[in-house]
Amino acid sequence: MKLYKTRFGTVVELENQFYSVPVDSWDELINRDDLHEFLTTLTAVAPSTDEFQSWTTNGLLAPIGRQEVWASGVTYLRSRDARMEESKKSGGDNFYDRVYDAERPELFFKSTPERVMGPGQKVRIRADSNWNVPEPELTLFITSSGKIVGYTCGNDMSSRSIEGENPLYLPQAKSYDGSAALGPCLYVPETPISPETQITLDIVRAGQTAFTNSIAINQMKRQHTELVSYLYRECSFSFGCFLMTGTGIVPPDSFTLQPGDEVRITIEGIGTLENVVA
Repeated sequence: MKLYKTRFGTVVELENQFYSVPVDSWDELINRDDLHEFLTTLTAVAPSTDEFQSWTTNGLLAPIGRQEVWASGVTYLRSRDARMEESKKSGGDNFYDRVYDAERPELFFKSTPERVMGPGQKVRIRADSNWNVPEPELTLFITSSGKIVGYTCGNDMSSRSIEGENPLYLPQAKSYDGSAALGPCLYVPETPISPETQITLDIVRAGQTAFTNSIAINQMKRQHTELVSYLYRECSFSFGCFLMTGTGIVPPDSFTLQPGDEVRITIEGIGTLENVVA
């Protein structure tokens, strides 16, 4: 099932039916280890609504409350190769080769909830960067106890020129206003998401496709539970946490985002997250 946060209330989609559910606190709602079971119970007594389609035009919000957003790096082979190439001049290319094969994954803080954009909102490229790309990522929602209960589409906007100049500049390349987007919903399945699930990135410029590619999440080197176990080793999250799991889709080195580009990230079973570059 899918859980939507909108300007008009909280909506659950189950078997192509939409239910308006009473929610006092989004944070308390999603931070439940039994989220799927709880939502199933709610839909059994909640009224169905015909208004959801009209709400989607300008009403969808990022499915986040007070949660932090973290991210994983170099979890796909394509990402490792891209990071190595962009960092070659700085001498940092071997860092990425080593972390890809290391026991400990790369994890970093990505965004506060205030900096996260929702469906239809504008993501940004840094004014001091001349090489920028979106990174389409399956994003986990993990409860405060460390259980994965939901998934969403994530856009980890990245300044490749800044990160490539020096790996120590990673926080500046990754964390800034409008550098992250989540949505369009929180997908809450009864069992973990299928490894065969496809992620697709489409970038449209002036009405024409400038770049498109797809990859299955089973191409990830690391397991989702492995990433979560490292993140939760020495960090606690009172309201749960979102974790971007890395990207296996990287546009060619000759490509950089431009203002006005439309970025569409589609994950099977979840939906499409659309944002325009500012």
